[in-house]
Amino acid sequence: MHRYRSHTCGALRASDIGQTARLSGWCHRIRDHGGVLFIDLRDHYGITQCVADPDSPAFKEVEKFRSEWVVRIDGKVRRRPEGTDNPELPTGAVEVYVNEIEVLGPAGELPLPVFGEQEYPEDIRLKYRFLDLRREKLHQNIMTRGAIVDSMRKRMKEQGFFEFQTPILTASSPEGARDFLVPSRIHPGKFYALPQAPQQYKQLLMMSGFDRYFQIAPCFRDEDPRADRLPGEFYQLDVEMSFVEQDDVFAAMEPVVTGVFEEFAKGKPVTKGWRRIPFAEALKKYGSDKPDLRNPIEMQDVSEHFRGSGFKVFARMLEDPKNQVWAIPGKGGGSRAFCDRMNSWAQGEGQPGLGYIMWREGGEGAGPLANNIGADRTAAIRGQLGMKEGDAAFFVAGDPDKFWKFSGLARAKVGEELNLVDKDRFELAWIVDFPMYEYDETEKKIDFSHNPFSMPQGGLEALQTKDPLTIKAFQYDIVCNGYEIASGGIRNHKPEAMVKAFEIAGYGEQDVVERFGGMYRAFQYGAPPHGGMAAGVDRIVMLLCGTTNLREISLFPMNQQAVDLLMGAPSEVAIKQLRELHIRLNLPEKG
Repeated sequence: MHRYRSHTCGALRASDIGQTARLSGWCHRIRDHGGVLFIDLRDHYGITQCVADPDSPAFKEVEKFRSEWVVRIDGKVRRRPEGTDNPELPTGAVEVYVNEIEVLGPAGELPLPVFGEQEYPEDIRLKYRFLDLRREKLHQNIMTRGAIVDSMRKRMKEQGFFEFQTPILTASSPEGARDFLVPSRIHPGKFYALPQAPQQYKQLLMMSGFDRYFQIAPCFRDEDPRADRLPGEFYQLDVEMSFVEQDDVFAAMEPVVTGVFEEFAKGKPVTKGWRRIPFAEALKKYGSDKPDLRNPIEMQDVSEHFRGSGFKVFARMLEDPKNQVWAIPGKGGGSRAFCDRMNSWAQGEGQPGLGYIMWREGGEGAGPLANNIGADRTAAIRGQLGMKEGDAAFFVAGDPDKFWKFSGLARAKVGEELNLVDKDRFELAWIVDFPMYEYDETEKKIDFSHNPFSMPQGGLEALQTKDPLTIKAFQYDIVCNGYEIASGGIRNHKPEAMVKAFEIAGYGEQDVVERFGGMYRAFQYGAPPHGGMAAGVDRIVMLLCGTTNLREISLFPMNQQAVDLLMGAPSEVAIKQLRELHIRLNLPEKG
């Protein structure tokens, strides 16, 4: 017999009754029922119930067992007594009567329990992550993550994509976030950067004559942590294709992403035939460029009904042509209590309030707005929005460029509060036609709004003749249930167009050559039209595992302060190491 096991803890079935089995694993739970000891023995594969009574030769030794001790158990497989089967476990029809044991790894007092799934402070969970990972739900999430990545790989290869590995040590370049820098010992005073994304390399592979690239790529960005973003590093399904237009990328990637979701959705419906929603429409209808389409609410422009009306606040606003009034219809929200609650919530968000109209029996409008604008205008709004008695509508007014984010929050709040959101489904869509540029209010200059390497719609001519803030790009995102899960674009592969695009954002040709020299050079020697995207592996896994915390699907994450509590990173280094790198520290004074 094998030194440690003849079977795993998930393997024994009724067909094994009468056999002698050897199991090794962790003592998951130990129960004493009237002097009979029950040990739930756990390993990676499952749990088996082991039993020792006073007649067992190993009883005295088994009495010493404690939670999470690693032990070997030899014993006879027998049927569980009638009425004690556990249908939740694959091994639930049998138990092992203990004859012989060996303690392989005793455990000290546990800083957090493994049995049970009770909430525990995150700092302790991360410091003792090796214990945390033994817990069933987290263990399962990590296995699901591996299976999802396998599925992505398989589906990409079936679509004719080849897997490449691009460098981790590369050059610093402005790609939207702050680089992690790595000092060079061999070249004093110079630094490598960890890649924010393999963007340039994957484009260069297309210049090199390869046709379809993918990579499960680690990406590194020195950004402030956010709830929906892991600090430091994350993984992308990175993709690039040659001789393609936008529709070709969609046709290749939509079945891959749909297929992965269907495989791991546990029967929940997944969108087929994704909608394509222009960026401007997404903002207008949903108040978000990553709308949750499970929420059926679509906002509408109702400015005409308030123009010149008795509601002076809105009427005066609308004298400025850039201002608008948007309505957020709330089916079933026509109670005073709910409307007042929404108004209070808006004030908590820093707004003056949230105007509303309620529709009573007979379709009559009620509330201060209805009283001010009169019955005809109220009826016209009801008709436009398709409101019935017992419904309400909420109104946001001003410059849409300034209020669209708040209107999106209000839409989400109304949908949530009125239980309009179907949470048991995955709604996927493309967001298309992103603006090429945006105005940076802080820097008082025009900057790239999305990806600097995208092809503008209309090409070089658009860059030369149009107002930059009106130019759309061949850029697109995939959104799912209120999260952006992928982003991509058709690339700008013409050197003169690339220089012009960067010039508009305040970079000269010399800047382009210095910062993107490799790619700029490659464009001079026959560059194919190409495009691609990158999907966030962590976010996709998070959605499919039904959690909103990325730490629940990552092996060894850092905390919200970007500290690895398990390994103690970041840490100070020895003076000798700094000298070798020709680095002297200039630390802020401790205040």
